[in-house]
Amino acid sequence: MKFRSTTSVFDRLITRREVFRRAGCGFGTLALAGLLQQEGLLGRGAGGHSRALAAPTALNPLEAREPHFPAKAKAVIWLFMNGGPSQVDTWDHKPELAKRDGQELEGFDKNTGFFTEQVGPVMKSPFKFAQHGESGAWVADIFPHMARHVDKMAFVRSCWTESNNHSPALFMINTGMTRMGFPCVGSWVTYGLGTASRDLPAFVVMSDPLGRGLPKGYSQNWGAGFLPSVFQGTWLKPTGEPIDNLKTPDDLTPAAQRAQLDLLARLNGRHLAENPAERELAARIESFELAYRMQSAAPEALDLSKEPESIHKLYGTDDEKCAHFAKQCLIARRMVERGVRFVQIYSGGMENERSWDGHQDIVKNHGGFAAETDQPIAALLEDLQRSGLLESTLVVWGGEFGRLPIVQKGGTGRDHNPHAFTVWLAGGGAKGGTSYGESDEIGHKAVVDRVSVNDLHATILHLLGLDHERLTYRYSGRDFRLTDVAGRVVQDVIA
Repeated sequence: MKFRSTTSVFDRLITRREVFRRAGCGFGTLALAGLLQQEGLLGRGAGGHSRALAAPTALNPLEAREPHFPAKAKAVIWLFMNGGPSQVDTWDHKPELAKRDGQELEGFDKNTGFFTEQVGPVMKSPFKFAQHGESGAWVADIFPHMARHVDKMAFVRSCWTESNNHSPALFMINTGMTRMGFPCVGSWVTYGLGTASRDLPAFVVMSDPLGRGLPKGYSQNWGAGFLPSVFQGTWLKPTGEPIDNLKTPDDLTPAAQRAQLDLLARLNGRHLAENPAERELAARIESFELAYRMQSAAPEALDLSKEPESIHKLYGTDDEKCAHFAKQCLIARRMVERGVRFVQIYSGGMENERSWDGHQDIVKNHGGFAAETDQPIAALLEDLQRSGLLESTLVVWGGEFGRLPIVQKGGTGRDHNPHAFTVWLAGGGAKGGTSYGESDEIGHKAVVDRVSVNDLHATILHLLGLDHERLTYRYSGRDFRLTDVAGRVVQDVIA
């Protein structure tokens, strides 16, 4: 006969000392897991969404992850010309404008631009164009430095968007939606790939430092939307300390600060173990640790005094007209070489003459902002190429929309144009020296091989090794993606 164990339930109870002993071993396991994570030896988690990539782990949501397929680009520097640079006064040469200068544009819909009662006749470009490089790309004379690098650039001259108003157009180009509250490109990229930098933010944003304000929509342009907040952009303040609270109070010792963080990590870790669905908590835990590590890493990355004089001269950091943007471009290169995944720099502030929003005087407006950005951007391309980083860094240039080929009454500027604008890509697998798509003979509308914002986003993700249809996040009962339900990869601009 077999006898069943008669062990009492009381025999299975453990003492308080046993609880502490077992919990202590658990804390040791957490510490070991943290060390393994730092060295990249901890196995990646799985599931959580349908993007066919390893999900961000609870221990480190920013852990570097493999893309869907091999790709050259590993980082992005997005040079955002805020306000809407005119395609017909920069990269899209239209001789027909000069022939039709002063003529009324027959059949023009006055609601195309923003100022419906200020519709004037066709206006030729006040800038001279010339061909450059082996590709023979036409470039306006406001870009003498960048003109030397056209063979690195893949021009997309048939872009169009869905709004003629700054805020929704900014949201569209940044998030793929004309409404606020959605994750931006940088957030999707860092969600998909993580970061190679353990001590710096994965996604960094720099705005205009000359008192001209932030782009319309403010931080929504680099927000994470419904993604965990750890994927949002870290804004470097244009004046004063670039990042708040990097310096610890004088009365807080390193040991005391470390003890505080360890206590927070234990408490939050315990809560997360009990509530694994709270992804935002994992992001918060990592944000505390990242902030601690940044106290030493960020000041070093932002210290331009370590750069040789030749580099400062190349970028123009000592030139009053472009020093501010030159320093930001140099910081972008330093960030990328330290493993930061996505950097976005805004040229221009709120609107009108404080940005590339040349309603009144296109010569003064575009000429001024071109002078601020031309040399630094050319230097960035040259510097990235010298250091071997251009091959793995995708550089993007563009704004939220273009400008009309007609003059805006009351001045010598141009109104907004959602129907046509130009973007160029360089490095990171982009096919330099090429041009894709065309606008019509006066640059009014994209007519050949039209490229939507969704298409542009799909192409950028593809260059990073991400399939835009598989990079998804489940929210409110559906799988969202950057390109929503649209988007195609523009294969012709990929090397």
